[in-house]
Amino acid sequence: MPSSARAVLAGLDDEQRAAVTAPAGPVCILAGAGTGKTRAITARVAYRALSGEVRPQHVLAVTFTNRAAAEMRSRLTALGVPGVQARTFHSAALRQLRYFAARLFEGRELPELVESKGRLIGLAATRAGLRLDRTMARDLAAEIEWAKSCLIEPTEYPVEVAKAGREPPLDAEQVSRVFVEYERVKRAAGTIDFEDMLRAAAWGIDLHSDVADQIRAQYRHFVVDEYQDVNPVQQKLLDAWLGHRDDVTVVGDASQTIYSFTGASSEHLVDFPRRFRGATVVRLVRDYRSTPQVVGLANDVIGQARGELARLRLKLVGQRAPGPEPDLRGYADEPAEAAAVARRCAEMISAGTSAKEIAILYRANSQSEAYEEALSEAGVPYVVHGGERFFERGEVRQAMVALRSATRSAVAGPSLRDAVVAALEAVNWRPDRPPGGGAAREQWEALAALVALADEHADLNLSEFCVELSRRAAAQHVPVLDGVTLSSLHSAKGLEWDAVFLVGLVEGMLPTAYAKSPEALEEERRLLYVGITRARQSLWLSYAGARAPGGRQRRPCRFLPHLDPDRRVTRAAGGRAKRDPDGTSRRVLVSCRVCGAALLSGGDRKLGRCAGCPSDIDEELLERLHEWRAHRAGAQKIPAFVVFTDATLTALAERRPATTEELAVIGGIGPRKLTMYGPEVLAIVSGSGVEDL
Repeated sequence: MPSSARAVLAGLDDEQRAAVTAPAGPVCILAGAGTGKTRAITARVAYRALSGEVRPQHVLAVTFTNRAAAEMRSRLTALGVPGVQARTFHSAALRQLRYFAARLFEGRELPELVESKGRLIGLAATRAGLRLDRTMARDLAAEIEWAKSCLIEPTEYPVEVAKAGREPPLDAEQVSRVFVEYERVKRAAGTIDFEDMLRAAAWGIDLHSDVADQIRAQYRHFVVDEYQDVNPVQQKLLDAWLGHRDDVTVVGDASQTIYSFTGASSEHLVDFPRRFRGATVVRLVRDYRSTPQVVGLANDVIGQARGELARLRLKLVGQRAPGPEPDLRGYADEPAEAAAVARRCAEMISAGTSAKEIAILYRANSQSEAYEEALSEAGVPYVVHGGERFFERGEVRQAMVALRSATRSAVAGPSLRDAVVAALEAVNWRPDRPPGGGAAREQWEALAALVALADEHADLNLSEFCVELSRRAAAQHVPVLDGVTLSSLHSAKGLEWDAVFLVGLVEGMLPTAYAKSPEALEEERRLLYVGITRARQSLWLSYAGARAPGGRQRRPCRFLPHLDPDRRVTRAAGGRAKRDPDGTSRRVLVSCRVCGAALLSGGDRKLGRCAGCPSDIDEELLERLHEWRAHRAGAQKIPAFVVFTDATLTALAERRPATTEELAVIGGIGPRKLTMYGPEVLAIVSGSGVEDL
């Protein structure tokens, strides 16, 4: 073997080496977060090329972003193997269609590629008898992209969307009508969209044997990165490239499947060993990105996963030196949470951490405003990744115009919240009607964030509130070149930072209130897993009991795991918090013993389960406890509830404590009552009657 090929193996761990040296044919690399998947697949291509097994020009490596493709080309060149085609699916398809256009399109050039569907969707909707605003057009475009990516025809849409359990932006029959007209408008204009491009590339190979022969002679060995994100039309194109051959290496991680809403599916990754009998399967589990503490938390979260994809989950093994324990904190409300995060960012930067090595990650883009404001107030520079700053969003600018207009006719009396809601009705926002489409829903949530701000400033009138909004906007529009990254969890995929703050971890946000099926809930769990694995060194997780001061209480995210008792972030007895000098809570609350969700309300913590989870109460024990309480209250001449409340008795009858320690965990039983009543209660629970005491 040439020394250059042996050199490629230097520094690889045993699993990476197994992936690199696997024999020709189907290879499936299950690669956990931070395990060096790009290194493994580029080393495999280089090793095979340098050992003479393949020629670089015969290799096609496909991935999903231009950045990832460029990274693969750079690494291969550094390994001494230039000439490999590393492209996105769309780039590879477009290149082939342009080359074979004369044959595939009867002597004509490749039809014009539509960069954005918006205008054509608007025309199609008009022909279908619908009037759409720009937001609904975006949502319909996304829905049609999903259908086409899943190889669903316009007339099949109503049935298939029902099977998929999706929530379409309009009635399914209306979407189907717009879909039909969209295809007609597009054909009349002589254009194609990105999904057509992928289908045409596959169709050209399937129906034109000369094209198939030429492409397959050129590309004989395939590598597919992020295979868990492949959708049906991309798989169809890959199948066309392969023909009846099987020299394909795929790499993916089922636990990072978070784009099913676009048509991505892990079923191709799951089915790979069944489809290619005798395929080599290699698992990369050594995590070189994150500390063992971060890795342990990631394993805890994904270890609770359910469903078919859970079969492919990987238990990561941290390879870095130990670091700080993940820090989980609870706050009274979102402003307090955002202020604490900003304060900690400022402290880290002062201590030497580069601002660009810090990220604040959230579930929805509408959550960014609180953190933009808090960072601005703390003098911490920031950049918004994958989206606009809050006050630069079109719907927010429009809403601020509506609010300023409303000040001219505002009358005394209504609360600020009512005045803001009334003003936002001018831009068709309704507090009780979140729309179905993704873009429309995101815009609705952005305006809901303005209403939440009004709740925080209830002492202001509408004019004063507009001044406050203008002040915030001015503070947040300061341009920066280097700052803390604000990003949604979806946009953060593939990135990493030294320090990561995962914020807003409450039910209704993560998991989102729109995740209603078991499959959707599992995807939300994977989203949290992806967020955790973005952190190299420091990880902060936080939630706020209420959105605004004094607001309705919310439950912490159900995916927050039990942390080991000897870790720095611990669950105190009875869910009681350990407090820092700044008064913030540092704890993992008691989890429901039935479903595992974190418990927030005092009643739920006392019972040790969610109010909606089934009870396993011992009715006979409860009756004896009531009898004992009546006896005790009579002897002490005090009301019965002073001894123990009904809720505490119910908790005793459900949890049936056997030791003083287990008794002390139940809310409502402090040290004094533990001393006064503990021995008698334990005796009652163990089977004694009142007459035996």
